[in-house]
Amino acid sequence: MGLPKPLRYGGQTVLSAFIKKPVRGPVFLSENGLSGDEQADLKAHGGPDKAVCVYPGEHLPYWQVRLGRNLPPAPFGENFTTFGLLEQTVHIGDIFRVGSARVQVSQPRQPCFKLSASYQEPKLALWVQETGYTGFYLRCLEPGWVSPGDLITLLERDPQSVSVAEANRVMHHDKNDLAVIEQLLRGLSLSKSWRATLEKRLAGCFGSDKERLEGPGGSGEPR
Repeated sequence: MGLPKPLRYGGQTVLSAFIKKPVRGPVFLSENGLSGDEQADLKAHGGPDKAVCVYPGEHLPYWQVRLGRNLPPAPFGENFTTFGLLEQTVHIGDIFRVGSARVQVSQPRQPCFKLSASYQEPKLALWVQETGYTGFYLRCLEPGWVSPGDLITLLERDPQSVSVAEANRVMHHDKNDLAVIEQLLRGLSLSKSWRATLEKRLAGCFGSDKERLEGPGGSGEPR
């Protein structure tokens, strides 16, 4: 859980709710996210397609070594730190039960400069993107209570769906893989922002990641 706070980066101050504190008891999850959790930039974070940010705990030892420091709880600003839900095995559109809530994977997370700012490491957001260790977002289909330690159980998967890792690949690396882009767009559960970006790709419009990765001053694609 986090609230917006000032964050210094590149000689300027930005607001970010990146720093999260663990909770000990149940929290209510609705289509707008977890009760008590806020976002500083509602254009890039939050909203129904980004009600919950999930990050695989399996990646944390890698980042601890690469950053050369111990990591705090929720070190990537996530709401859920999970085990057993990797980008290669989780698909866009997967529906899970967690606590009494029902949630659906909407898109991979696209790291932004505020992640770099939190660690004062200018390349961190780019490293996350390059490794594919991004995590992903959930929308809430059925509100309910969630608690630390809840099991996350897969309920439904579209056999034609695309993994989070594959979605990352065509978004950031193989940008001309039209077959997978079209497969993603055929799914009904892809977030609005990713759908808009990939539809532009099909029309031959390729945006830049600069603003998202480095901060204001570039011309970034939607997050």
